[in-house]
Amino acid sequence: MALKVFLDTEFTDFIDPHMISIGMASTSGEQFYAEVPYPSDKCSVFVRDMVIPLLGRIPDSQCAPTQLGKNILAWLENIRRDQDIEICFDFETDWDLFSNSLGFPIPTWCKPRLISARNINELLRYAFHKKKNLPEHHALYDAQATRYAFRERS
Repeated sequence: MALKVFLDTEFTDFIDPHMISIGMASTSGEQFYAEVPYPSDKCSVFVRDMVIPLLGRIPDSQCAPTQLGKNILAWLENIRRDQDIEICFDFETDWDLFSNSLGFPIPTWCKPRLISARNINELLRYAFHKKKNLPEHHALYDAQATRYAFRERS
């Protein structure tokens, strides 16, 4: 059975998305978070109001874009323990930004999985944020909330 890693990213806008931050939370408890430089003039009003104020909450999370893929890959290799990893995401842009960060080819043991709304209990996701007093629209907190709210359904 593959280890699940729940992925979330924050990005500038839907038309020409540039990554701002990436968060990953594994079913075995490990977490990864990084913030990268982004073109602030490309941010939507929503991103300026809701995402940007949440940056800087996690110490030592700044990462150069050239180092991001290496850091992600090192983290994934560290947690995989000779098993495949399912990268679970609920929005295609998250996968696109993740895979662009890693470069190509993606390791064969790293499998993408688009999870549907049927797999995520929205009430549990909301409850996670409320119970932990963590805001939405922060990549790591949203990845953690999705991990908490995920239910395997075929």
